[in-house]
Amino acid sequence: MSSTNRNYRATFILDNRGKEDSVDQIVEGVKAVIAEVSGSVTAVENIGRKDFARVTDAKFPAASYVQIDFSGPASAPSALRERLRLNQNVYRTLVQSA
Repeated sequence: MSSTNRNYRATFILDNRGKEDSVDQIVEGVKAVIAEVSGSVTAVENIGRKDFARVTDAKFPAASYVQIDFSGPASAPSALRERLRLNQNVYRTLVQSA
């Protein structure tokens, strides 16, 4: 059976409150996780800091958004979400098929 790579666009909301890690360092860590799930990054776009439409935590009203385009197998999105689930630097993850 041949493995076919698909293209994905992942949007990450990063949480670096009270941490020394910069957004670029967090993105490098996320790119390493994408490589671990057999993905290859094609593009990275730092969207910048945006306010949340619905604030769930008064101490966290805005965050940095980053979009990463990557290609990988069909199992990559679920594996990526699972590996980033416990990562304190990644607040939310949305993976869409591109």
